[in-house]
Amino acid sequence: MVNYSANQNVKPVLKGVSYFLAHVPSMIRHGSKPSREIGKNPSLLPPILDHLWTFDQAVAYPPNQVFIGNLDPDDLLYNNPPPWYQNPVPNSSRWGPFGEIMPEEEFYGMMKISDEFELLLLEESFLLGVASRLQDHPLINPEDIRKLGKGVSLEQIEGKLREEPAMPIYCQGDRLVGCCQRPRGGGAEEDANLVPHILLENLTTRASGVMALRHLIAKTGGAHEIDYLLGCGEEAVGDRYNRGGGNMAKAIGELCGCTKATGSDVKAFCCAPVHAIVLAASLVASKVFNNVVVVAGGSFAKLGMKFQGHLRHDMPILEDVLAGIAVWVSQDDGKSPVIRLDSIGKHEISSGSAQQAIIDKLVVQPLDHLGLKLTQVDKYATEMHNPEVTEPQGSGNVPRMNYRTIGSFAVMRNELRREDLDHFVEVHGMPGFSPTQGHIASAVPVLGHSMRKMMRGEMENTMFLAKGSLFLGRVTQLSDGISFLLERNKRGE
Repeated sequence: MVNYSANQNVKPVLKGVSYFLAHVPSMIRHGSKPSREIGKNPSLLPPILDHLWTFDQAVAYPPNQVFIGNLDPDDLLYNNPPPWYQNPVPNSSRWGPFGEIMPEEEFYGMMKISDEFELLLLEESFLLGVASRLQDHPLINPEDIRKLGKGVSLEQIEGKLREEPAMPIYCQGDRLVGCCQRPRGGGAEEDANLVPHILLENLTTRASGVMALRHLIAKTGGAHEIDYLLGCGEEAVGDRYNRGGGNMAKAIGELCGCTKATGSDVKAFCCAPVHAIVLAASLVASKVFNNVVVVAGGSFAKLGMKFQGHLRHDMPILEDVLAGIAVWVSQDDGKSPVIRLDSIGKHEISSGSAQQAIIDKLVVQPLDHLGLKLTQVDKYATEMHNPEVTEPQGSGNVPRMNYRTIGSFAVMRNELRREDLDHFVEVHGMPGFSPTQGHIASAVPVLGHSMRKMMRGEMENTMFLAKGSLFLGRVTQLSDGISFLLERNKRGE
């Protein structure tokens, strides 16, 4: 562990955070769960289309406003009563201090800008409108507009869909505006890893990551300052000989002007962003690199994952966004929150998969090492899944369950009275507000809120803990987990 008293000049700090949401309701039908269910029962498509939100509705949705920083998580507890989907935020904006919410038309344009191999074909009149809209976007440059091209005719798109295994792209629910086709040459036509569905996943991941990183650079520092990029998404970019090779980090950085950066991808299912932040902080603390950025795009496969529960309750299908995150870790500037490398909690191979054992390793033991009680952590950031997405499908309120488990340890350690457990959850936890985008939801959506409060002197610390499911790969029964403490910078006090 780092000895801060001997190495005051190598404290890693959180210099900036950004978040991005692309509202893509017309893509819900292509999510892993909806596409499988529609394939078995085509009559499901009409009710899915009938339960899609408009862009304005998605912007006004309180959890989305929390995600981009216009509301605080605690606003969902005290100022914005549930059900949130029935109580929109008045006068809401697509722009927030942490990033933005982008409509699907513009995001299709970003996908085309991210398309290096002519995989995405968009209809010419639709693309003309997209170009007109993107020209006014503050983070889109003339070179981006040039990459959009002229588009193709609707007849060409329809022909591709008839004659090839192309994948249709819709807008406004059921308007056909394009398709994703297979690459040509080099045996790509026979590669099961270069099929339209996976290629579209790659494009959406890159585009959402690019927007998150551009927002981060715009408010935090120059792209040329970034030395290293760590990708932490769930996509598996590669071909038949290297199915998960990556490197999405460099692919994202390429479109953000990060000409001095190299990078690599970190894979750990939902835990990857927190693993990547710990690695980034370690690289900075050891002086290997001065500025390391953690970046991830959205999880295309998870769109509409719990749509059946929403249809049963006659709700809008809330899993209609792709999320992106970007986190800048740098050397101590005397003001940015400090990532405490002497606070790292880790799920060891011998830890087992019981929730109590995981919380002991990720929360209790690290805090014991620091001499802190569980009640001395201002907030815990864990799996921040929006309960309005998960509860209708029977998955429960994931953040609340985690907070109660942490609080139960405080009770067992006589740091808290049993009758105060609910109060502990309210004070030290927060309502879930993140899209259920796997890795995106695991603790990191809280980084921006904690950073803002620490910079204002309103918060001392936050503990970030992520849990993962390594058994999903069918190669081990192990679970995963890692944690760290973020602390207000006290240099000069």
